[in-house]
Amino acid sequence: MNFLTSRAHSLALRLPPETAHRMTLRALSALPLPSPAADDRRLRVQAFGLDFPNPLGLAAGFDKNGEAVDAVLRLGFGFIEVGTVTPHPQPGNARPRLFRLPQDRGIINRLGFNSRGHAFVHRRLLARARRPGLVAVNLGANKDSQDRIADYVEGVKTFADVADFFVINISSPNTPGLRDLQRQQALSDLLPNVLAARAAAARHVPVVVKIAPDLTLDELDGIVRVCRAYRIDGLAVSNTTLARPEELADHEIAKQHGGLSGRPLFHLSTWLLAQAYLRVEGQFPLIGIGGVENTATALAKIEAGADLVELYSALVFRGAGLVPHIKKGLLQRLSQANLDSLDAVRGRRAEDWAAGRMSAAELHSAI
Repeated sequence: MNFLTSRAHSLALRLPPETAHRMTLRALSALPLPSPAADDRRLRVQAFGLDFPNPLGLAAGFDKNGEAVDAVLRLGFGFIEVGTVTPHPQPGNARPRLFRLPQDRGIINRLGFNSRGHAFVHRRLLARARRPGLVAVNLGANKDSQDRIADYVEGVKTFADVADFFVINISSPNTPGLRDLQRQQALSDLLPNVLAARAAAARHVPVVVKIAPDLTLDELDGIVRVCRAYRIDGLAVSNTTLARPEELADHEIAKQHGGLSGRPLFHLSTWLLAQAYLRVEGQFPLIGIGGVENTATALAKIEAGADLVELYSALVFRGAGLVPHIKKGLLQRLSQANLDSLDAVRGRRAEDWAAGRMSAAELHSAI
């Protein structure tokens, strides 16, 4: 752990981003990391009919092919999201396609669903199926697919025996036309097929829909309406953004095409999360994603309405020690408020976030 959080992390920041990513995956897979101590019961979360030891998950994009699942869980995460996985292997977009914004603590990617495909990832997950730890499978469609709905259906069929829950990724900005599936009619066509495939499987696996942060409120209304009508199990808010905030300091890097994540995404994604929370009205849980980099930002997601919180980009800049750091901070906050669980704070600032009364700056500067 000391190696990963100090020497290897310093080295990784000197390497090209995609090279550093591969090096980190290999290091995690090779090093005999000890299992973390059991999480304090106050951090437990129940969502989608599952029991999570803590609310922190590793977002999709880091372990696209299920290569380091158990190592990631030993870093202290409550769950991991593998993928995005496409039915057939595909290389993704041309390199370079991953860019750091060090001054802004952000990442731009235009990876384009680089995936080794269903068969490869299924073999990897099947090999560790009886080990502890919750694993979500993030499903996508091939770039050249003639029937994208069929791609998602095939994913549900393939991974129903190994996934703890599915994340239906219809919000990546790096596959042309994919975000069209967020439209109300398209989503109304997609979800019945996905849920029918789930119903035909031997196991009941929860289905979560992942949405973009660049939605209008009318578009969000349509998505929530359809998701509630079909009684999906959850909503993940949000994917990366195509927006480029004016305050970005890394101006030249910000010109790169692709989805922006990390600190610059925090305010937009948390605002949308709060808007979703108010519209969902407790019908299903929410996953808050985007810009989580410390205890304050993780807690802000929960206060905005998240049951679970995912992070990824912050690991690039802060290292693997970030996960236990956030968990320790959450416990301190609970102790200070004399609370027994995170349930008591969930959604309590949703109206403030939705109304634009919250500032992200002080949260990012918090320890």
